Amino acid sequence: MLYPQEVVFDTPARVLLQVNSLYSYVKSGAFLGGRYQIYGDIRANDFLNLRNNGVTGLAVWNHLSLTEQSQNDVVNTWVAGYLAINQINLFLAGMDANASKFVPPIFPPNPTSPVNFATVTAVQYKAEARFLRALTYYSLLQLYARPYIDGNGSKPGLPLRLKAETDDTNNDLARSTVAEVYAQILDDLSFAEQNLPLVYTVSATNLTPNPTLNTTRAHRNTAIALKTRVYLTMGRYEDVIREANKIVPATGPFQASTGVPNALNASITAVFAAPQETSESILSFPFSAQNPPGTQNQLAFYYRPTPTGNGEYSLNSGAGGILMNPGFLTNDVRRTSLITQSGSTSYLNKYPNGAPYLDKAPAIRYAEVMLSLAEARFRTVGPADPQALALLNAVRVRSTSAAATYAAFASTTDAVNAVLLERRIEFLGEGIRNIDIMRLNAPIPGKGTVSAVNPTDVLYVWPIPAPELAANRLMVRN
Repeated sequence: MLYPQEVVFDTPARVLLQVNSLYSYVKSGAFLGGRYQIYGDIRANDFLNLRNNGVTGLAVWNHLSLTEQSQNDVVNTWVAGYLAINQINLFLAGMDANASKFVPPIFPPNPTSPVNFATVTAVQYKAEARFLRALTYYSLLQLYARPYIDGNGSKPGLPLRLKAETDDTNNDLARSTVAEVYAQILDDLSFAEQNLPLVYTVSATNLTPNPTLNTTRAHRNTAIALKTRVYLTMGRYEDVIREANKIVPATGPFQASTGVPNALNASITAVFAAPQETSESILSFPFSAQNPPGTQNQLAFYYRPTPTGNGEYSLNSGAGGILMNPGFLTNDVRRTSLITQSGSTSYLNKYPNGAPYLDKAPAIRYAEVMLSLAEARFRTVGPADPQALALLNAVRVRSTSAAATYAAFASTTDAVNAVLLERRIEFLGEGIRNIDIMRLNAPIPGKGTVSAVNPTDVLYVWPIPAPELAANRLMVRN
């Protein structure tokens, strides 16, 4: 009798099903399929909670109970992330254990290609797995560990689980440092960059780029783009520049010259219009009626008013909120088209579709790479850097007008602040805000009656969850 684990690597189709399953784990509604992006925004001051619903992030928004290891948001995010990591590790171990199968005649080569599964496709699948592991570890670090800037990565990070676990034998594992976890993330991404496909095509015989796969599966530019985010989070600005230069030209129009022709789309509204498959979308997680994000995980459910969503969060129109920032111009398309009014209340409209809520969950866009490069160049070259200025203006002007062009900055601080504001506007509701706050070890701003959270406050970093503390005797609390 053959058991499932003995046959799941027997054919290319079965292996591909496992790869698709890895994406499903990472895009769980409790993780990068919705909740993670939501938590990344509602921790700060651009959204107001309207429903007082403990199931939809109230404690995260209010910074209540987040010192408790058993708090649901704290536990569920951790569990979803480590479930994905172990599934990835199981797949990688299975690929290695079954390598002898991946040669003819068991795996016949593609009739249109001289290469076989073992030499190309198997390595590509490993690269996809390692990319997803890097993305998962990076995402967890932003909530459960101190910023890299605090101690240059010397503070406690995460338990770095790289072995496939099928029982509780190896539960006990000490926390690696923040720097050690980042080193593994970068190692995974370097492997991914070297082995992911340059582009996905419609088929082996139709070499037209496949817009769906090029936005929903990792390719070479996806790994490079994530590396720019990682290095920016670490404050390694020269490395941001080196990586971004691989896919961002020195002058406009800004479009990657190799691999998928990722580019800044002419219209920000088109980026979020169905099917959300423009060349600006480097990676997004898709859903279908048979594979939805799940109840109370959906982006539109949180951000859109009834009857489309549930209006869990409105945009903050009070002091400190993005709507009151003078840099968010009244003619900005991101204000006039991606924000909707219901009475006197403003709601985010990036995710316009109601039940069953099939808007893709964004992971990374080309605009982010451009703004990361702009910030890195301002910090290293100076406020007069023409390339940084061009990159910043390209993102800003595509949603405003030529009249909004920045001409110059008096200081590096002014230039960097302009980039940070542009990121805040551009990625509103995409989960980037918390990353930008914590990578700078800056206070999480208050809103309404909710006080600011300073970097020294116990609320700044989420606690290690109770299930991990109970199962892992080597785990230490924050």
